[in-house]
Amino acid sequence: MNAMTMTKAMMKWRGWIAVLLLGFAGLVFAQGNIEIDTPTIAALKQSMQQRHAKLAPLYASGAVGLAADGNVALRDASGVPLAQRGQANALVAAENADRAALYREIARANGHPEWEADVRATFARRWIERAQPGWLIQRDGSWVRK
Repeated sequence: MNAMTMTKAMMKWRGWIAVLLLGFAGLVFAQGNIEIDTPTIAALKQSMQQRHAKLAPLYASGAVGLAADGNVALRDASGVPLAQRGQANALVAAENADRAALYREIARANGHPEWEADVRATFARRWIERAQPGWLIQRDGSWVRK
């Protein structure tokens, strides 16, 4: 086996190992219903959906990004006119409060409040996967455009 073939084989195995590790990480929450719905969860989702119309331009401009921890973050305040920075900060704070409540409520509705961190991690991955091209996302501790 030459060095190139060996390197390709090692890269393939590393890929499979990464897939397996991600799979095991998800097993903790495997029996949970991430799509569970209660009146509280529905109200949180509606609040977040209404706020999204105001956050979308901030995502598009790069002023706000999707953090790896499942929150949103004001990344570049200079991208927001001075008169609107207070509103941008308020939007980010309200979004993060609703996200935290959503993660907590989904875990609780599944009968396992201890799953909150797993729910948060699952949503964090989903938010980033579903981010539109050009939005800032946090990957491996760094902020990059998707």
